[in-house]
Amino acid sequence: MPRFSVIVPAYEVQAYLSECLESVLGQSYPDLEVVAVDDCSPDACGALIDEFAARDARVNPVHLPHNAGLASARDAGLDRATGDYLLFLDGADTLTPDALRAVADRLKETSEPDVLVFGLARTDWSGEAVRDPLAQQQLTEEGPAPFRLDERPGLLSVPMVVWNKAYRREFVEREGFAFPSGHHGHTPWTYPVLMSAESVATLDRVCVHSRERRRGSVLDPGGAGRFDVFEQYDRVFAYVDARPELAHWRPVLFRRMADHLSAMSDGRGRLPRGSRAEFLRKSRAHYRRYRTAGARVRLGVRLRHALVRFSTHRAYRLLALASSLNRRALKLGSKLFRRVHSATLRLHYRVQRRLPLRADRAVFSSHRGRGHGCNPGALESAFRTLAPHIRTSWIARPEYHHTIPASTRRVRPGSAAYWTALARSKYLVNNVDFDRDLVKRPGQIMVQTQHGTPLKHMGLDLQDRPAAARGTDFAELLRSADQWDYCLSANRHSTLVWERVFPAAYTTLEYGLPRNDVFQQATSADVSRIRESLGIPEGTVAVLYAPTYRDYRRTQRHTLDLERVLRKLGPRFVVLTRAHHSYDAPLTHASGGRLIDVSDHPSVESLCLASDALVTDYSSLMFDYANLDRPIVVHADDWEAYEAARGTYFDLRAFPPGAVARSEDELVDIFATGHWRGSRSTQLRAAFRERFCPYDDGRAAERVVRRVVLGERETPVVPLTDRHPVPSAAAARPASPLATVPRPGGPVPVPVTENL
Repeated sequence: MPRFSVIVPAYEVQAYLSECLESVLGQSYPDLEVVAVDDCSPDACGALIDEFAARDARVNPVHLPHNAGLASARDAGLDRATGDYLLFLDGADTLTPDALRAVADRLKETSEPDVLVFGLARTDWSGEAVRDPLAQQQLTEEGPAPFRLDERPGLLSVPMVVWNKAYRREFVEREGFAFPSGHHGHTPWTYPVLMSAESVATLDRVCVHSRERRRGSVLDPGGAGRFDVFEQYDRVFAYVDARPELAHWRPVLFRRMADHLSAMSDGRGRLPRGSRAEFLRKSRAHYRRYRTAGARVRLGVRLRHALVRFSTHRAYRLLALASSLNRRALKLGSKLFRRVHSATLRLHYRVQRRLPLRADRAVFSSHRGRGHGCNPGALESAFRTLAPHIRTSWIARPEYHHTIPASTRRVRPGSAAYWTALARSKYLVNNVDFDRDLVKRPGQIMVQTQHGTPLKHMGLDLQDRPAAARGTDFAELLRSADQWDYCLSANRHSTLVWERVFPAAYTTLEYGLPRNDVFQQATSADVSRIRESLGIPEGTVAVLYAPTYRDYRRTQRHTLDLERVLRKLGPRFVVLTRAHHSYDAPLTHASGGRLIDVSDHPSVESLCLASDALVTDYSSLMFDYANLDRPIVVHADDWEAYEAARGTYFDLRAFPPGAVARSEDELVDIFATGHWRGSRSTQLRAAFRERFCPYDDGRAAERVVRRVVLGERETPVVPLTDRHPVPSAAAARPASPLATVPRPGGPVPVPVTENL
């Protein structure tokens, strides 16, 4: 008996069905069956289902003799399901990667509840996924679990759909639940299920991508079927009336019905043309029929409920006109306020620019308003230490203010304080450009720190790379570079690139990168403390996986099955996953145990210190990590595509910092055979360090402050041979944890670096 039965009804979705089924069969949790129901679809859905069934025994095909509708197709799937838990997925929707493993883990944590409610995201034709923020609040996993709906009634505000839940099959069969026909069939299924469940739990994770229906497409059934909403609410109230123990839910259901009917009558495109008057009459009748004492209505929605209660077509049109006028007035007022506010700030900035510069002020920012860190963060700390007479400020969005040291002033972008800081501070430090409206004053000193050693093309070199340039204004780019007084560089390679792609009159400070100072200053006690805070088990090998972003893709790539990699490597390995900050989603949702997501950790330098090895593709983090003299493995599975889209300054495969893998199996083999920290990898890393790490001796920030602020002579650089970065936790262990690691099945190609 499988753990999950995923029921997939299919009718005229041939364009999407393969993607749907592959998203289920490709789950990292394989204990499942797919009950794929062909609702006598006139297209190729039936044939596609049979093809998948021939390839994978977990697919259970069901062919209905005639088109019975979505409800009957789901019921047919229910009859054939044998799994412990049931999930429903429409033929155009998909499961997110690792969704079933997250569901299985949460079911185990919450003692096998009757219903598990998880997150979903709507996806439009462009593929962009949007999650409902209100629903996300209700899916919090904090507090006791499982629970009854009475303890968390707010769960009814989560979308009333079938496919954002996992249902215990014994519970569904015991209660005799079945799907009523009709466009709003979700309503008389979901309400009874949640009200009757003895135990409910939540999972705060998007597990389903639900495809939004375009009007006029085969996925849009049109508006005629929308009138069945009245029949569906009749079923819901009949279910409650037949069960006295559920009577206390009647006021809540009445309020939800009124909200639903109001939204439908007010929404464009939700009703067939010319049918609104009839819909309003039916709404009024249902409101009066099911009106329940004690149904509290918030002040903000009383007008909408009044529309349903007293609705006539004339009243609706008057209310719609009043609502339209109100929206226009609010929009006009908001627009006017923004213009006045903007004009006031511009005037404020002009006034501040006419006031004297403050020689004891410095303002810092990183990655367009993110938290305290990177090279500006290291320099800000050095300012406070070496030039304590200078008061520092940090520009960051409010959600990052907790990362800023207590002694540093917090400044919100776009505020009056922001423009004051830009106008009056003598020192301006950033790793990207400041606001394009900034006017640099005589006497101001701007330090461009950059944020790494360039492997991929930058600046003017992107002019023939439209996918990477993404509408870059190259004239504005040059204007910004003209404002720089100093540009930091980690090595000769960086200096040559920066001066060519950002041609301007600044002075290059080839001093090393300040953010890497910590690698020479940290101690073994610091490493142990960071590992403990991250939950890395003692005695394990922690691998930091940090891929970069792709210019040729809209969404994040998931090229590695990290759970499979961990299974192959064995229990002695832990993987820390770090998504690129350009993405708003982690690399994996199955965080916990030996797979730990650290995408939101404020300090990538701390993650480097905590790890024993780095796996990356083309991220500039490899140049920084090399300063630790710890193993680096490059996973270059799409080098040709990346190089074609972005362009690179050298072939990383020919001059890598360690072993190179072109596939997941090669990556596993590199760790299984010990090549990741073998003699050949050590030689490659030494050559890489000699070329790219000549100045990162732990005093880069000090050199910058002494030169730029204090006007002192440069501090001598400690040679590579005399540096002693803090060792990794694994390096201190005499025994290798690799002896019992199995090699992947079948022959595996020798990594390319073994032939260098």
